[in-house]
Amino acid sequence: MHELRMIELHPQVFLLSSNNPSFKSNLISSSALVFAAAALFSASAPLAKILLGTFDPIMLAGFLYIGSGLGACLVLLAKRLIKKGHAAEAGITRMDVPWLGGAVVAGGIIAPILMMLGLAATPASTASILLNFEGVATVLLAALIFKEAVGKRIGIAIGLITLAAILFSWTGGHWGVSPAALAILGACFFWGLDNNFTRRISARDPLIIVAIKGLGAGSFSLLLALLLGRPFPFATSLPLALVLGAMSYGLSIELFILGLRTLGAARTATLYGVAPFLGAILSFILLHETPSFLFWIALPLMLAGAWLMVSERHRHVHTHPIIEHAHKHTHDDLHHDHLHAPGDEVEPGISHSHPHAHEELTHEHEHTPDLHHWHAH
Repeated sequence: MHELRMIELHPQVFLLSSNNPSFKSNLISSSALVFAAAALFSASAPLAKILLGTFDPIMLAGFLYIGSGLGACLVLLAKRLIKKGHAAEAGITRMDVPWLGGAVVAGGIIAPILMMLGLAATPASTASILLNFEGVATVLLAALIFKEAVGKRIGIAIGLITLAAILFSWTGGHWGVSPAALAILGACFFWGLDNNFTRRISARDPLIIVAIKGLGAGSFSLLLALLLGRPFPFATSLPLALVLGAMSYGLSIELFILGLRTLGAARTATLYGVAPFLGAILSFILLHETPSFLFWIALPLMLAGAWLMVSERHRHVHTHPIIEHAHKHTHDDLHHDHLHAPGDEVEPGISHSHPHAHEELTHEHEHTPDLHHWHAH
Protein backbone atom coordinates (compact mmCIF):
# COMPACT_ATOMS: atom_id res chain seq x y z
CA MET A 1 0.00 0.00 0.00
CA HIS A 2 1.16 3.55 -0.72
CA GLU A 3 1.50 5.88 2.24
CA LEU A 4 0.23 9.26 1.05
CA ARG A 5 -0.09 12.72 2.57
CA MET A 6 -2.09 15.20 0.51
CA ILE A 7 -2.62 18.91 1.05
CA GLU A 8 -5.26 20.40 -1.24
CA LEU A 9 -4.00 23.49 -3.07
CA HIS A 10 -6.93 23.95 -5.48
CA PRO A 11 -9.31 21.53 -7.20
CA GLN A 12 -7.49 18.51 -8.70
CA VAL A 13 -4.03 19.82 -7.69
CA PHE A 14 -2.24 18.41 -4.63
CA LEU A 15 1.11 18.48 -2.92
CA LEU A 16 1.73 14.79 -2.38
CA SER A 17 4.52 13.24 -0.38
CA SER A 18 4.76 9.54 -1.10
CA ASN A 19 6.54 6.70 0.59
CA ASN A 20 6.00 4.41 -2.37
CA PRO A 21 7.48 0.95 -1.83
CA SER A 22 6.62 -0.08 -5.38
CA PHE A 23 8.92 2.62 -6.79
CA LYS A 24 12.08 0.83 -5.68
CA SER A 25 10.84 -2.53 -6.92
CA ASN A 26 9.94 -0.98 -10.29
CA LEU A 27 13.37 0.65 -10.47
CA ILE A 28 15.12 -2.64 -9.69
CA SER A 29 13.02 -4.64 -12.15
CA SER A 30 13.52 -2.05 -14.91
CA SER A 31 17.27 -2.00 -14.27
CA ALA A 32 17.30 -5.80 -14.44
CA LEU A 33 15.55 -5.67 -17.82
CA VAL A 34 18.20 -3.27 -19.14
CA PHE A 35 21.01 -5.48 -17.82
CA ALA A 36 19.38 -8.48 -19.54
CA ALA A 37 19.11 -6.46 -22.76
CA ALA A 38 22.79 -5.56 -22.45
CA ALA A 39 23.76 -9.19 -21.90
CA LEU A 40 21.87 -10.28 -25.01
CA PHE A 41 23.28 -7.52 -27.18
CA SER A 42 26.81 -8.07 -25.87
CA ALA A 43 26.80 -11.46 -27.57
CA SER A 44 26.25 -9.85 -30.97
CA ALA A 45 29.77 -8.47 -31.48
CA PRO A 46 31.85 -11.65 -30.91
CA LEU A 47 29.26 -13.94 -32.53
CA ALA A 48 28.78 -11.60 -35.50
CA LYS A 49 32.58 -11.49 -35.84
CA ILE A 50 32.50 -15.27 -36.31
CA LEU A 51 29.67 -15.04 -38.87
CA LEU A 52 31.58 -12.39 -40.84
CA GLY A 53 33.73 -15.26 -42.06
CA THR A 54 30.84 -16.29 -44.31
CA PHE A 55 28.83 -13.05 -44.52
CA ASP A 56 29.28 -9.70 -46.20
CA PRO A 57 28.99 -6.97 -43.48
CA ILE A 58 25.96 -5.22 -45.01
CA MET A 59 24.28 -8.55 -45.73
CA LEU A 60 24.83 -9.66 -42.14
CA ALA A 61 23.39 -6.41 -40.78
CA GLY A 62 20.28 -7.03 -42.88
CA PHE A 63 19.75 -10.60 -41.76
CA LEU A 64 20.33 -9.76 -38.10
CA TYR A 65 17.50 -7.23 -38.20
CA ILE A 66 15.26 -9.48 -40.31
CA GLY A 67 15.78 -12.16 -37.66
CA SER A 68 14.69 -9.71 -34.95
CA GLY A 69 11.59 -8.73 -36.93
CA LEU A 70 10.60 -12.33 -37.70
CA GLY A 71 11.05 -13.32 -34.07
CA ALA A 72 8.83 -10.44 -32.91
CA CYS A 73 6.17 -11.36 -35.50
CA LEU A 74 6.09 -14.97 -34.28
CA VAL A 75 5.60 -13.84 -30.67
CA LEU A 76 2.90 -11.35 -31.73
CA LEU A 77 1.10 -14.11 -33.63
CA ALA A 78 1.27 -16.45 -30.64
CA LYS A 79 -0.07 -13.72 -28.33
CA ARG A 80 -2.94 -12.97 -30.70
CA LEU A 81 -3.93 -16.63 -30.86
CA ILE A 82 -4.20 -16.86 -27.07
CA LYS A 83 -5.32 -13.26 -26.38
CA LYS A 84 -8.28 -12.91 -24.08
CA GLY A 85 -10.02 -9.78 -22.78
CA HIS A 86 -8.30 -6.41 -22.83
CA ALA A 87 -5.23 -5.67 -24.91
CA ALA A 88 -2.28 -5.38 -22.55
CA GLU A 89 -0.21 -3.14 -24.84
CA ALA A 90 -1.10 -0.03 -26.84
CA GLY A 91 -0.77 -0.09 -30.61
CA ILE A 92 1.07 2.33 -32.90
CA THR A 93 -0.79 5.54 -33.80
CA ARG A 94 -0.33 8.03 -36.63
CA MET A 95 1.41 10.41 -34.21
CA ASP A 96 4.05 7.74 -33.58
CA VAL A 97 5.01 7.24 -37.23
CA PRO A 98 7.67 10.02 -37.48
CA TRP A 99 9.43 8.80 -34.32
CA LEU A 100 9.25 5.18 -35.43
CA GLY A 101 10.46 6.08 -38.91
CA GLY A 102 13.41 8.00 -37.46
CA ALA A 103 14.28 5.05 -35.21
CA VAL A 104 14.18 2.66 -38.19
CA VAL A 105 16.44 4.85 -40.34
CA ALA A 106 18.92 5.89 -37.62
CA GLY A 107 19.11 2.72 -35.53
CA GLY A 108 17.95 0.06 -37.95
CA ILE A 109 19.64 1.06 -41.21
CA ILE A 110 22.54 3.49 -40.76
CA ALA A 111 23.94 2.30 -37.41
CA PRO A 112 24.05 -1.47 -38.13
CA ILE A 113 25.73 -0.94 -41.51
CA LEU A 114 28.37 1.32 -39.94
CA MET A 115 28.80 -1.24 -37.15
CA MET A 116 29.34 -4.17 -39.52
CA LEU A 117 31.75 -2.18 -41.70
CA GLY A 118 33.76 -1.18 -38.62
CA LEU A 119 33.60 -4.65 -37.12
CA ALA A 120 35.01 -6.20 -40.30
CA ALA A 121 38.30 -4.34 -39.75
CA THR A 122 38.36 -4.17 -35.94
CA PRO A 123 38.93 -6.85 -33.27
CA ALA A 124 35.62 -7.86 -31.69
CA SER A 125 36.78 -6.84 -28.20
CA THR A 126 37.76 -3.35 -29.42
CA ALA A 127 34.44 -2.98 -31.24
CA SER A 128 32.60 -3.99 -28.06
CA ILE A 129 34.57 -1.42 -26.09
CA LEU A 130 33.89 1.42 -28.52
CA LEU A 131 30.17 0.74 -28.20
CA ASN A 132 30.41 2.47 -24.80
CA PHE A 133 29.99 5.72 -26.72
CA GLU A 134 26.41 4.83 -27.56
CA GLY A 135 25.57 5.73 -23.97
CA VAL A 136 27.47 9.02 -24.21
CA ALA A 137 25.67 9.94 -27.43
CA THR A 138 22.29 9.00 -25.95
CA VAL A 139 22.81 11.07 -22.79
CA LEU A 140 24.07 14.14 -24.65
CA LEU A 141 21.23 14.01 -27.17
CA ALA A 142 18.67 13.38 -24.39
CA ALA A 143 19.90 16.38 -22.39
CA LEU A 144 20.72 18.88 -25.15
CA ILE A 145 18.06 18.17 -27.76
CA PHE A 146 15.25 16.22 -26.10
CA LYS A 147 15.44 18.16 -22.79
CA GLU A 148 15.42 15.11 -20.52
CA ALA A 149 16.37 15.81 -16.91
CA VAL A 150 20.02 14.75 -16.52
CA GLY A 151 21.71 15.77 -13.27
CA LYS A 152 25.27 15.72 -11.97
CA ARG A 153 25.03 12.10 -10.79
CA ILE A 154 24.13 10.80 -14.25
CA GLY A 155 26.83 13.03 -15.73
CA ILE A 156 29.44 11.47 -13.43
CA ALA A 157 28.15 7.99 -14.24
CA ILE A 158 28.46 8.48 -17.98
CA GLY A 159 31.84 10.18 -17.41
CA LEU A 160 33.15 7.08 -15.63
CA ILE A 161 31.88 4.90 -18.47
CA THR A 162 33.56 7.15 -21.01
CA LEU A 163 36.84 7.02 -19.09
CA ALA A 164 36.57 3.25 -18.93
CA ALA A 165 36.01 3.16 -22.69
CA ILE A 166 39.10 5.29 -23.32
CA LEU A 167 41.22 3.04 -21.11
CA PHE A 168 39.82 0.02 -22.89
CA SER A 169 40.66 1.53 -26.28
CA TRP A 170 44.24 2.39 -25.36
CA THR A 171 46.61 -0.22 -26.86
CA GLY A 172 50.37 -0.21 -26.89
CA GLY A 173 50.60 3.31 -25.53
CA HIS A 174 49.39 4.80 -28.82
CA TRP A 175 46.11 6.62 -29.47
CA GLY A 176 44.79 6.70 -33.00
CA VAL A 177 41.51 6.92 -34.82
CA SER A 178 41.08 4.57 -37.77
CA PRO A 179 38.27 4.65 -40.35
CA ALA A 180 36.93 1.42 -38.82
CA ALA A 181 36.84 2.98 -35.35
CA LEU A 182 35.12 6.08 -36.74
CA ALA A 183 32.50 3.85 -38.35
CA ILE A 184 31.74 2.24 -34.98
CA LEU A 185 31.58 5.65 -33.28
CA GLY A 186 29.23 6.81 -36.02
CA ALA A 187 27.04 3.78 -35.31
CA CYS A 188 26.98 4.83 -31.64
CA PHE A 189 25.76 8.31 -32.55
CA PHE A 190 22.91 6.99 -34.70
CA TRP A 191 21.97 4.42 -32.06
CA GLY A 192 21.88 7.33 -29.60
CA LEU A 193 19.38 9.05 -31.89
CA ASP A 194 17.45 5.79 -32.16
CA ASN A 195 17.27 5.50 -28.35
CA ASN A 196 15.82 8.99 -27.99
CA PHE A 197 13.36 8.50 -30.85
CA THR A 198 12.25 5.18 -29.40
CA ARG A 199 11.75 6.74 -25.98
CA ARG A 200 9.01 8.89 -27.52
CA ILE A 201 7.04 5.76 -28.44
CA SER A 202 8.06 3.49 -25.56
CA ALA A 203 4.44 3.42 -24.33
CA ARG A 204 3.53 1.36 -27.41
CA ASP A 205 3.77 -2.40 -27.80
CA PRO A 206 7.54 -3.12 -27.96
CA LEU A 207 6.95 -6.22 -30.12
CA ILE A 208 5.29 -4.10 -32.80
CA ILE A 209 8.19 -1.64 -32.69
CA VAL A 210 10.74 -4.47 -32.98
CA ALA A 211 8.80 -6.11 -35.82
CA ILE A 212 8.53 -2.91 -37.87
CA LYS A 213 12.11 -1.86 -37.19
CA GLY A 214 13.52 -5.32 -37.84
CA LEU A 215 11.68 -6.11 -41.06
CA GLY A 216 11.91 -2.57 -42.43
CA ALA A 217 15.56 -1.95 -41.65
CA GLY A 218 16.63 -5.51 -42.43
CA SER A 219 14.93 -5.50 -45.83
CA PHE A 220 16.60 -2.20 -46.73
CA SER A 221 20.07 -3.46 -45.79
CA LEU A 222 19.52 -6.74 -47.62
CA LEU A 223 18.33 -4.94 -50.76
CA LEU A 224 21.32 -2.58 -50.57
CA ALA A 225 23.71 -5.53 -50.32
CA LEU A 226 22.12 -7.21 -53.35
CA LEU A 227 22.25 -3.98 -55.39
CA LEU A 228 25.94 -3.65 -54.53
CA GLY A 229 26.50 -7.19 -55.78
CA ARG A 230 27.52 -8.58 -52.40
CA PRO A 231 27.59 -12.40 -52.21
CA PHE A 232 24.65 -14.23 -50.64
CA PRO A 233 25.62 -16.21 -47.51
CA PHE A 234 25.80 -19.98 -47.31
CA ALA A 235 22.46 -21.61 -46.52
CA THR A 236 23.96 -23.23 -43.42
CA SER A 237 24.96 -19.84 -41.97
CA LEU A 238 21.64 -18.08 -42.61
CA PRO A 239 19.64 -19.70 -39.75
CA LEU A 240 22.42 -18.80 -37.31
CA ALA A 241 22.24 -15.14 -38.33
CA LEU A 242 18.45 -15.09 -38.00
CA VAL A 243 18.54 -16.67 -34.53
CA LEU A 244 21.31 -14.32 -33.41
CA GLY A 245 19.27 -11.37 -34.68
CA ALA A 246 16.11 -12.57 -32.92
CA MET A 247 17.91 -12.81 -29.58
CA SER A 248 20.73 -10.24 -29.58
CA TYR A 249 18.76 -7.61 -31.48
CA GLY A 250 15.04 -8.44 -31.22
CA LEU A 251 14.65 -9.56 -27.62
CA SER A 252 17.34 -7.12 -26.51
CA ILE A 253 15.50 -4.18 -28.11
CA GLU A 254 12.21 -5.27 -26.54
CA LEU A 255 13.75 -5.34 -23.06
CA PHE A 256 15.47 -2.02 -23.73
CA ILE A 257 12.13 -0.39 -24.63
CA LEU A 258 10.57 -1.70 -21.44
CA GLY A 259 13.45 -0.10 -19.54
CA LEU A 260 12.91 3.20 -21.37
CA ARG A 261 9.36 3.38 -20.04
CA THR A 262 10.57 3.67 -16.46
CA LEU A 263 14.11 5.04 -16.66
CA GLY A 264 14.13 7.39 -19.64
CA ALA A 265 16.72 7.46 -22.44
CA ALA A 266 19.75 8.78 -20.51
CA ARG A 267 19.53 6.41 -17.55
CA THR A 268 18.65 3.38 -19.67
CA ALA A 269 21.60 4.04 -21.97
CA THR A 270 23.92 4.51 -19.00
CA LEU A 271 22.97 1.12 -17.57
CA TYR A 272 23.15 -0.40 -21.04
CA GLY A 273 26.81 0.64 -21.06
CA VAL A 274 27.69 -2.68 -19.42
CA ALA A 275 27.04 -4.37 -22.80
CA PRO A 276 30.48 -3.63 -24.32
CA PHE A 277 32.19 -5.02 -21.22
CA LEU A 278 30.15 -8.19 -21.43
CA GLY A 279 30.92 -8.35 -25.14
CA ALA A 280 34.63 -8.00 -24.45
CA ILE A 281 34.47 -10.85 -21.92
CA LEU A 282 32.68 -13.03 -24.49
CA SER A 283 35.40 -12.15 -27.01
CA PHE A 284 38.04 -13.29 -24.54
CA ILE A 285 36.20 -16.60 -24.13
CA LEU A 286 34.98 -17.32 -27.68
CA LEU A 287 37.77 -15.75 -29.74
CA HIS A 288 40.60 -16.40 -27.25
CA GLU A 289 41.52 -12.72 -27.10
CA THR A 290 43.59 -11.79 -24.05
CA PRO A 291 42.39 -9.06 -21.65
CA SER A 292 44.91 -6.30 -21.15
CA PHE A 293 46.09 -4.84 -17.86
CA LEU A 294 43.92 -1.77 -18.55
CA PHE A 295 40.85 -4.00 -18.69
CA TRP A 296 41.14 -4.61 -14.95
CA ILE A 297 41.49 -0.86 -14.31
CA ALA A 298 38.56 0.06 -16.54
CA LEU A 299 36.20 -2.60 -15.19
CA PRO A 300 35.71 -1.05 -11.71
CA LEU A 301 35.15 2.36 -13.33
CA MET A 302 32.36 0.86 -15.40
CA LEU A 303 30.85 -0.82 -12.34
CA ALA A 304 31.06 2.44 -10.37
CA GLY A 305 29.20 4.26 -13.14
CA ALA A 306 26.46 1.63 -13.17
CA TRP A 307 26.16 1.82 -9.36
CA LEU A 308 25.78 5.61 -9.46
CA MET A 309 22.91 5.21 -11.90
CA VAL A 310 21.09 2.45 -10.02
CA SER A 311 21.45 4.19 -6.64
CA GLU A 312 20.20 7.59 -7.87
CA ARG A 313 17.39 9.12 -5.82
CA HIS A 314 15.50 11.87 -7.66
CA ARG A 315 12.74 13.79 -5.85
CA HIS A 316 11.22 17.27 -6.16
CA VAL A 317 7.87 19.04 -6.41
CA HIS A 318 6.55 18.77 -9.97
CA THR A 319 3.30 19.37 -11.84
CA HIS A 320 1.64 16.97 -14.24
CA PRO A 321 -0.34 18.80 -16.95
CA ILE A 322 -3.64 17.49 -18.26
CA ILE A 323 -2.85 14.70 -20.69
CA GLU A 324 -4.61 11.90 -22.53
CA HIS A 325 -2.68 8.90 -23.76
CA ALA A 326 -2.73 5.10 -23.99
CA HIS A 327 -0.26 2.60 -22.59
CA LYS A 328 -0.01 -0.57 -20.54
CA HIS A 329 -1.00 0.04 -16.90
CA THR A 330 -2.78 -1.30 -13.84
CA HIS A 331 -5.05 0.48 -11.36
CA ASP A 332 -2.83 0.07 -8.33
CA ASP A 333 -0.29 2.87 -8.82
CA LEU A 334 -0.28 6.61 -8.13
CA HIS A 335 -1.35 7.74 -11.57
CA HIS A 336 -4.06 5.27 -12.65
CA ASP A 337 -7.00 5.35 -10.28
CA HIS A 338 -9.54 6.06 -13.04
CA LEU A 339 -12.81 4.15 -13.47
CA HIS A 340 -13.96 2.12 -16.46
CA ALA A 341 -17.38 2.19 -18.09
CA PRO A 342 -19.92 -0.31 -16.70
CA GLY A 343 -19.29 -3.74 -18.13
CA ASP A 344 -15.70 -2.86 -19.07
CA GLU A 345 -14.17 -3.04 -15.59
CA VAL A 346 -10.70 -4.49 -14.99
CA GLU A 347 -9.64 -6.21 -11.79
CA PRO A 348 -6.87 -4.54 -9.72
CA GLY A 349 -3.40 -5.68 -10.73
CA ILE A 350 -4.44 -6.78 -14.25
CA SER A 351 -2.40 -5.10 -16.99
CA HIS A 352 -4.41 -3.54 -19.80
CA SER A 353 -4.26 -0.65 -22.26
CA HIS A 354 -6.80 1.96 -23.37
CA PRO A 355 -6.93 5.75 -23.89
CA HIS A 356 -7.27 7.49 -20.54
CA ALA A 357 -6.92 11.04 -19.21
CA HIS A 358 -4.87 12.45 -16.33
CA GLU A 359 -6.01 15.57 -14.51
CA GLU A 360 -3.53 18.30 -13.55
CA LEU A 361 -1.67 17.28 -10.40
CA THR A 362 1.18 18.79 -8.38
CA HIS A 363 3.02 16.55 -5.94
CA GLU A 364 6.40 15.39 -4.68
CA HIS A 365 7.75 11.87 -4.67
CA GLU A 366 10.69 9.79 -5.87
CA HIS A 367 10.56 9.24 -9.60
CA THR A 368 12.52 8.62 -12.77
CA PRO A 369 11.88 10.08 -16.27
CA ASP A 370 9.15 7.49 -16.92
CA LEU A 371 6.03 7.86 -19.06
CA HIS A 372 4.51 10.33 -16.58
CA HIS A 373 7.67 12.23 -15.60
CA TRP A 374 9.28 13.45 -18.82
CA HIS A 375 9.57 17.00 -17.52
CA ALA A 376 12.75 19.03 -17.68
CA HIS A 377 14.15 20.95 -14.68
